[in-house]
Amino acid sequence: MAAEWTSDELDGIGAAQELIIASVRRDGTLSTPRTIWVVRVGDGIYVRSVNGPTSDWYRSTRASQEGHIRAGGVDRDVTILDADQDLNDSVDAAYRSKYGHYAAQIIQAITSAEASSTTMQLVRR
Repeated sequence: MAAEWTSDELDGIGAAQELIIASVRRDGTLSTPRTIWVVRVGDGIYVRSVNGPTSDWYRSTRASQEGHIRAGGVDRDVTILDADQDLNDSVDAAYRSKYGHYAAQIIQAITSAEASSTTMQLVRR
């Protein structure tokens, strides 16, 4: 059964500029960690692939649905779920707000329809 994120975990991950994620392979070992952007929407933690669904890290993470993250002082095993697509506008807004100081084309890429289709929610284990 998944546990709720604590307020400190939500604040730490939400404030982190980057998150390190590794999926769990079939043999139980962790894949090569990837550094990605992360946003908090309410009490949820969300990530997506700027390169869309063909990205290797996205495909392996989505397939395993289990991983390990490090961000903002949090080091935790997670369950990785496809996010509710109804949240995409809120997730887009969170990416724009948090990373808006980057070049416009980078923000356009992370909020594109292709990237939005890869939105995943990280659930604390």
